[in-house]
Amino acid sequence: MTPTTINDVARLAGVSKGAVSLAFNNRPGLADDTRARILETAEQLGWRPSARARALSVSRALAVGLVMARPPETLRADPFFPSFIAGIESELSQHGYALLLQVVPEHEAEHHTYRRLSDEGRVDGVFVTDLYVDDERPALLAELGLPAVIVGPGLFETHWASVGVDDQPGITAAVEHLVALGHTRIAHVAGPPEMVHGKSRREAWANALIRAGLPEAPSVDADFSAEAGASATRHLLDLVDPPTAVVYANDLMAIAGLSVALARGLHVPRDLSITGYEDTELAAHVQPPLTTVSTDVIGWGRAAARRLLELVERRDPTDFPLQPPQLVVRGSTGPAPT
Repeated sequence: MTPTTINDVARLAGVSKGAVSLAFNNRPGLADDTRARILETAEQLGWRPSARARALSVSRALAVGLVMARPPETLRADPFFPSFIAGIESELSQHGYALLLQVVPEHEAEHHTYRRLSDEGRVDGVFVTDLYVDDERPALLAELGLPAVIVGPGLFETHWASVGVDDQPGITAAVEHLVALGHTRIAHVAGPPEMVHGKSRREAWANALIRAGLPEAPSVDADFSAEAGASATRHLLDLVDPPTAVVYANDLMAIAGLSVALARGLHVPRDLSITGYEDTELAAHVQPPLTTVSTDVIGWGRAAARRLLELVERRDPTDFPLQPPQLVVRGSTGPAPT
């Protein structure tokens, strides 16, 4: 059988080949009913333009980039990124774009990668994650003229396109929950202080203690990994006056801390209450189930992809409401020991 071509779509839809191209490249110049008729006709015939031909017609790579400066071992254990990437892909696939993922060992290599991707025309835009305080990447990408969307708590200036929700209310809710249970020694296992979400979650914990009229409590800086969470927990439990509750900056460290506490013979939550952040799939299945803060990571990915494609294609931004953080109370928190 002869393969279906753009001519077949145009003939059956009663339009020109140029109109078919406009419809598939989402360009202005077509009435909404004409665009819908063309797309419906193409679907009936099972025809889509080749990615190579479409890229040439719009002078784009039809790909966006995600560059991450993380050790592969840390990345493998972090449940955030598989969900985030799934959200990105679910949006990109609807528009014929691909995701180019690059994992590099450190930040100097990350900057070099951005320059190479821009020079070679490999991507039309990039996502910026794992934000740092005084991060240099947005300025670098502006210098390169590469469209970028910053994914994070939204602490950057408004002239940067960003997607995210304020993570502080989630940590605040966790502390308030523990205070209501009678806890007065509430420690924190934080992310790296140089990272925006590590810093913001620690600030939310400290401010919540102040508002509750509680004294300063110990905080241990970690790196969001299970190993660091376990090490920080051992340090806290070895204190002369150990905490009765610990607020962790993510679920991975919280689950590792839970394991350390149980291995020492502590009962959770009778002797120690524990909270996490992100509500990963495993959180509901550990024993006891983890009290944590739920966030819509897949929704973040979709919103970030949509915003980046709008920048690439010079379209006006659309509203993509994101679910605010919600505290999910499970079995790892209980009344303070008397």
